[in-house]
Amino acid sequence: MDLNRVAMDLIQDYDYFLPPELVAQYPLGERDASRLLVLRRAGGEMSHARFRDLSFWLDENDVLVVNDTRVFPARLNGRKDSGGKVELLLHHLPEAEDGGGAARARATHRGRLKVGQTLHFGAELAAEVLALPEPGVTEVRFTCPGGDAVAAVLAAGEVPLPPYIHRAAAAADRETYQTVFADRAGAVACPTAGLHFTDAVRRELAERGVEMVPITLHVGPGTFMPVRQDDFTRHRMLPEYFELSAAAAARLNAAKAAGKRLVAVGTTSVRVLESCAATEGFQAQRGWCDLFIYPGYQFQAVDRLLTNFHLPKSTLLLLVSAFAGRDLIRQAYAAAVQERYRFYSYGDCMLIL
Repeated sequence: MDLNRVAMDLIQDYDYFLPPELVAQYPLGERDASRLLVLRRAGGEMSHARFRDLSFWLDENDVLVVNDTRVFPARLNGRKDSGGKVELLLHHLPEAEDGGGAARARATHRGRLKVGQTLHFGAELAAEVLALPEPGVTEVRFTCPGGDAVAAVLAAGEVPLPPYIHRAAAAADRETYQTVFADRAGAVACPTAGLHFTDAVRRELAERGVEMVPITLHVGPGTFMPVRQDDFTRHRMLPEYFELSAAAAARLNAAKAAGKRLVAVGTTSVRVLESCAATEGFQAQRGWCDLFIYPGYQFQAVDRLLTNFHLPKSTLLLLVSAFAGRDLIRQAYAAAVQERYRFYSYGDCMLIL
């Protein structure tokens, strides 16, 4: 018997029971009215608060790192040449090229797609199938005679709400499924820890001396990819594009030099910070992040974490368990269920100190 294998955590160890009615299907009317579970890693104390009171828990020694990505309308519904329905969930913005552009997407349809086939999305927008690199995934090039195909994609698409939201996307979701920091279009899912912020909360934090530093990570469809291996260390993250600007790197280095704490707003900010952390400090860079953080990981940059509640057996739950410890996170989630917190994208959140 392999004793190391027996002692190792398995993905089943990161499961929990959630009553389905606790999965938030709609946002609150007031973003900062969401609930906030405050969890202290040293001692394990928990407090129940409201997000609009966030400034009570932070001070001038904290620097919030926020993700300024913006969700684009990445879900397209159309028809094949044969008339059959087809849905594309784009993995990224189409690459602009002479008014059109190529993109990779997850395709949902009946029957088979063929290279060279044309897909139609309304009277003007069309997409040619360029390749079928793997099951369910297609590479396409959009065209729009007499117009900008990329602009046509943005106009025709719908906001790709997460699969646990069991309703069709509404027109209001184009804005409610965006954070107040949203600036750079490119994500297919929202960095939801930022959804709770309002201008009023930002003003209160500024009055407390809390600085905010923006970074960018365009959340991709891999954020919803389940961990299928019992040995979760074998899971591979899909790369997501990120940018850390020279201005942001300088501000982060100054904060660290002053002994301040970096508070990551969301797991996306965690992954950028930890990917860019180095002994010589943060350096401006851009590229593709596939960092997978799970228990046993040694954090180099992040001191505190603001995050929503995550799906069972997910990479995001593994990340927060790495940060606070599996047992403590399990206790916090049990308390959140007992107190009837709202879960997932449009739900409540947790501040881990």
